Amino acid sequence: MTKKYKVLFLCRENSARSIIAEALLRELAGHRFDAFSAGPEPAPRVHPIAIAQLRPGISDLGVLCPKSWLEFTGEWAPRMDLVIALDACVAGHHAPRFPGEPALSSWVFADPLADGMLEPERVRSFEKVFWQIVRQVSTFIELPQYAAAPARTGDASCASVNDTTTPAIQCNV
Repeated sequence: MTKKYKVLFLCRENSARSIIAEALLRELAGHRFDAFSAGPEPAPRVHPIAIAQLRPGISDLGVLCPKSWLEFTGEWAPRMDLVIALDACVAGHHAPRFPGEPALSSWVFADPLADGMLEPERVRSFEKVFWQIVRQVSTFIELPQYAAAPARTGDASCASVNDTTTPAIQCNV
């Protein structure tokens, strides 16, 4: 049995973008990845428009809930292989240290919860971000370095971390 890659998606409130990414990675490649999401200021619930976007194709919506990223920083926390920030406010130096020193990457998407949007505009924003995340996750799971089991600690070397210009982190495993 091969070990799965553990991926943590970060977003400020962990109620929309990171939840969508977690659900999509689990649904599209759950046999190769354990997907998680969290944020520094978790919302009380997953945003209903995020659930509406996910509902047609995601089989296990019940496991999705906003969580604090502190749940992933203790000694008891699962050791992540990769942490991906989906929001500039949690990228890079803003995120805490995660056990195991996982590779860090940024996939920054517009905030569909930004203040000042009317409801129809917010729904369009969610739809646009949803499809951007679908494309990004699909590209990510096709990368050759994630086709095999993850390397043991110290065996992976990453050429690019916190890179917002490429579609996904480039790691040599």
